[in-house]
Amino acid sequence: MATQPGRSTRAAVPAIAAAFAFFALVPLFVSDDYYLHVLVHVLFFAYMASAWNVVCGYTGQLSLGHSALCGIGGYVSTLLFINTGLTPWVGMLVGAVAATGVGVLVGWPCFRLRGPYFALTTIAFAEILRIWTDNTEEIFGIELRGAQGLSVPLKGHVPALFQFDGKVPYFYIILAMLAGVMLVTWWMERSRMGYYLKAIRGDQDAAEALGVNSIRYLLSAMALSSFLTGLGGSFYAQFFRYVNPERIMGLDLSIEFALMGIVGGQGTVLGPVLGSFLLTPAGEITRATLGGRFPGLHLVIYGMVLILSMLFLPKGLIEPLRRLAGRKRVPAGRDEPAAA
Repeated sequence: MATQPGRSTRAAVPAIAAAFAFFALVPLFVSDDYYLHVLVHVLFFAYMASAWNVVCGYTGQLSLGHSALCGIGGYVSTLLFINTGLTPWVGMLVGAVAATGVGVLVGWPCFRLRGPYFALTTIAFAEILRIWTDNTEEIFGIELRGAQGLSVPLKGHVPALFQFDGKVPYFYIILAMLAGVMLVTWWMERSRMGYYLKAIRGDQDAAEALGVNSIRYLLSAMALSSFLTGLGGSFYAQFFRYVNPERIMGLDLSIEFALMGIVGGQGTVLGPVLGSFLLTPAGEITRATLGGRFPGLHLVIYGMVLILSMLFLPKGLIEPLRRLAGRKRVPAGRDEPAAA
């Protein structure tokens, strides 16, 4: 009998809980701000890849426009803070809601396309928004400052304004956000929505013939993914205290989200996290050591990892772990169940 993904995930729950407990203790032993910065970076990409996975991993559609949603969240929360003084804690939610609205509006026509046409349309959307923002100094009297970008005003170490002394609070915030997106994915995977999305991914025409309203469930997944992505973009803006179109809306950011989900194992709870923990440190090391002489080399490395993953681990890094978990559950003397 085939191993069920739900059983695999339940078997991994103690290990996941132990991993989060371990990470919660890391700041007690790591005091260097640089290493904490790198860890926050890794956790951020794990979160964003998981948010991307909510719609793309479970529907089989490849979106390369999620950086635009990230940028909307970052810009909205930053503009609200600059122009109204609204605390980023609330601004994050407003930015996430704005990203949700845009994501659904873009998704409604895009989900009528499939395969490469869907991916190309999402790229076009992200690039149009990036280029427009890059060339717009102000709109309705609100300064966007074009390519120069926006700096988050420093008000001192005021937790109520999402400004802290050191990296530790940011580390715990993004760790909690990652736990939250994994719980949301776990819930969705087991809900009616999750089952319908998997049916759509398997054969959309067959699912519709059986009465599944594919557009409704695709847009629901897009709304959830957009909200989570916008929330992540707002965190990005507050953590780095700066946003500009190239940095927060660039195509390379969308590619990184997608690669981490694909390499780790899309359509799974843990896969995007594994992909991030492999690719983000590799990218950081490459930028730090060779980035000055070879700009963009980290993307070449990502591409090589993707090719190797497709050749040897087409279902992602999560697949060997599932097989291992399946073997451990097989009683002695019985055949190993097939991997799901």
